[in-house]
Amino acid sequence: MGLGLGRVKNGQPVIQAAYGLGYESLSGFNAAFRKLLGEPPTSAAHGTAIYVSRIATPLGLMLAGATESHLLLLEFMDRRAIERQLRILKRRAQAMFVPGETPVHETAREQITQYFDGRRRTFALPLETPGTRFQKEVWSALQAIPYAETRSYAQVAADIGQPDAVRAVANAIGSNRLAIVIPCHRVIGSRGKLTGYGGGLWRKKRLLEREGAGPGA
Repeated sequence: MGLGLGRVKNGQPVIQAAYGLGYESLSGFNAAFRKLLGEPPTSAAHGTAIYVSRIATPLGLMLAGATESHLLLLEFMDRRAIERQLRILKRRAQAMFVPGETPVHETAREQITQYFDGRRRTFALPLETPGTRFQKEVWSALQAIPYAETRSYAQVAADIGQPDAVRAVANAIGSNRLAIVIPCHRVIGSRGKLTGYGGGLWRKKRLLEREGAGPGA
């Protein structure tokens, strides 16, 4: 379907895309396309495609979603409420998800591997973060937390100039869709307690240990 969408978006007639991919009938291709993407190929061709693929890490498989130019999604595949996050991203980006990879996936896979090998502390990836202005301010503050350091939710709220918005900051952190790259794992409770990580607190602990940081660092 990813190949089919790419061909149709590049101007190839749907019937040629169908037969070129081995479908015996146009109706069969259309039905399969609609089942996967929720709309016919002629409509999907005018939308934004987020190609999704898997990235293996020592802490489990991650789902990566990218366009031809930007990374929009990087989540552990067993994350709580990942389906909800996908629905929100689809709506905010006005996009559809299709299986496949882009050069952005290759770069993300390489940099994530380097991170887990201890050869990378910062990421140089083209990110797109659809969200509210407040969410983007919080996510930007997370990216400013140095490797091997932590911040409390209250400190992040103060960093964006809204010290009374701790609860809203926590919600925005929970809405982060780019795990590790936007390091929400570096935010801990005010008393050094590990709290609130969609990928599981055990992963948060392992990530901080890998970086040489611990609660209260």
